[in-house]
Amino acid sequence: MTTSIDVRTGRAQRRAERMRAHYLVTADENSLAELEAFLVTLPLCASGRIFIEVPDADDIGVIDAPARMTVTWLARSSRSGAPGSGRSCAPGAAIARATCAWADEMLCDGENPTHVTLLGGYLGTADIIEHLTGALSIPVSTIHAPERFGLLPLDR
Repeated sequence: MTTSIDVRTGRAQRRAERMRAHYLVTADENSLAELEAFLVTLPLCASGRIFIEVPDADDIGVIDAPARMTVTWLARSSRSGAPGSGRSCAPGAAIARATCAWADEMLCDGENPTHVTLLGGYLGTADIIEHLTGALSIPVSTIHAPERFGLLPLDR
């Protein structure tokens, strides 16, 4: 016989599992294949945010991500560069701004670890790593970026 305590315990365990599988993922137009390959490795219960920077709104497509993941496309052509500069948005700028703003709001309690996978270009990735590890004290061990960038120590 199942009691209401058993049902609540089961719900609590499932909720805890969902909270442990939290991800922050970034990509750009040059890493879409790498992003898709990464997303198929995630558990179906994964939750979190995916930011994808592309040159133009015409480059926005469909990404097959776990149901609890929110995908945000960032078209550079519709964004400005540094505030007050009058310049257009440089590669990596939109993804760095969006990711850092999201992290400031969502990664503030430190209660549940977030697995960070940064697949975008070098400049945006460097800015994101600097912000996460500096301003938010996110452990380097939870951040993954392409080795070719040399942004993270190899012996994490």
